[in-house]
Amino acid sequence: MNQQPEALPARAPVEGRIAILAEDLQKEFEDPERGTVRAVRGVDLDARYGEIYGLLGPNGAGKTTTLRMLATIIAPSGGRAEIDGVDVTRAPLEVRRRIGFLSGSTGLYPRLTGRETLRYFGELHGLSGADLTRRIDEVIGAFDLSAFVDARCESLSTGQKQRVNIARAVVHDPPVLILDEPTTGLDILASSDMIDFVESRRAAGRCVLFSTHILSEAERLCDRIGIIHGGRMLAAGSLAELRALTGAEWLADVFKRLVKGAPVEPAVDAAALGATSGSASEAGPR
Repeated sequence: MNQQPEALPARAPVEGRIAILAEDLQKEFEDPERGTVRAVRGVDLDARYGEIYGLLGPNGAGKTTTLRMLATIIAPSGGRAEIDGVDVTRAPLEVRRRIGFLSGSTGLYPRLTGRETLRYFGELHGLSGADLTRRIDEVIGAFDLSAFVDARCESLSTGQKQRVNIARAVVHDPPVLILDEPTTGLDILASSDMIDFVESRRAAGRCVLFSTHILSEAERLCDRIGIIHGGRMLAAGSLAELRALTGAEWLADVFKRLVKGAPVEPAVDAAALGATSGSASEAGPR
């Protein structure tokens, strides 16, 4: 019987150090009707510890495919990506030890209770005994699960399931969080709690990469934003840099000018351009 390889020790998160790196990341699918579909066409991305990075784009832009490649759910067709210095293709198990991943389609085992779910995933990540019990109690409190955590997941509402899913994704306190539409299905109070949690991860020096269609979330949370369309990164930078690049004030207008203003081109890094209110607006799509 083959012995499982020993886990590599995760490096302690250091604020400012790169946690997520993608270079020329690509993904192609074969479709019986359309032939080869290029879902992601050379995405470059870096997100750092102590940072919240938002990935924005219209439906079909390549956001979810990009996040799934980074989370080792699907393999890239080209390019490379690393999580905490570990290559997602060469060492996917090591990557999974370092991340918490949540998507809108993530399911729960219907016959398990929320508490059993947390215990199961905690054990998968190597937690046990008093440490596991303590961590379960912490996430139950953090996400206000106590009223329904001992009910079967099949009986929970959409919002309650999403809360359990979020808690499941972070029960091992990973240094990197990859969240695809994390507030989907949550009511106003639960969404607010989720936003508070994401902010707390930044304060704790963790790295958070998340996609959202709710631009107010991105405006409030993100240190940097990448806007993806047609499988390419159109622009990346702080909100101030993106405003300077496009000449628009509100993020909704920044988004529209980049997505609608020109055919999809290779990535534009607003920070690298040294965007200013004058020259940067000229560089933006018209």
